[in-house]
Amino acid sequence: SSAAAVGLWQFIAPTGRQYELRIDRWVDERRDPQRATDAAIGFLGDLYKKEGHWYLAWAGYNGGPARVSRNVRRYGTSDFWTLVDHNAFANETDNYVPKIIAAAIIGKYPERYGFTDIDYQEAVPYETVTVGPDIGLDILAQCAEITTAEFQTLNPHLRKWALPPTPEEQW
Repeated sequence: SSAAAVGLWQFIAPTGRQYELRIDRWVDERRDPQRATDAAIGFLGDLYKKEGHWYLAWAGYNGGPARVSRNVRRYGTSDFWTLVDHNAFANETDNYVPKIIAAAIIGKYPERYGFTDIDYQEAVPYETVTVGPDIGLDILAQCAEITTAEFQTLNPHLRKWALPPTPEEQW
């Protein structure tokens, strides 16, 4: 991303920190599917409360909340499509909202759109454990009876070869 957004939900660092994601030299929770999803739900919920419409919330998620608020005031409308007609957003945002709408419709009615033989994947089972600081990922993988590569795949938020020296340490 040109804005240095990272992870499943494409958080930039300031927004990630605002939603209590740890981002430092050792850990980047924007890459943690569970923590980042919880943060994205919070962010979208806050955008919806602020703007009062999901289209504007999605536009704010993609193009920035300040841009949405500024253009709602500037053009005197909270209608997403009218704002698009006024070129209030970047082209990426103009297209982002319709893509979400399309994905939701396809997800609700997949067979109408030719998705009849979907092979749904099972959720990856995992356990969460609490361990002390400064333990090598290779040791943790051994304890979990998986390879280090598998451990890293399951823990994409860990940025180094070991856990942080102290859990709260920020760099």
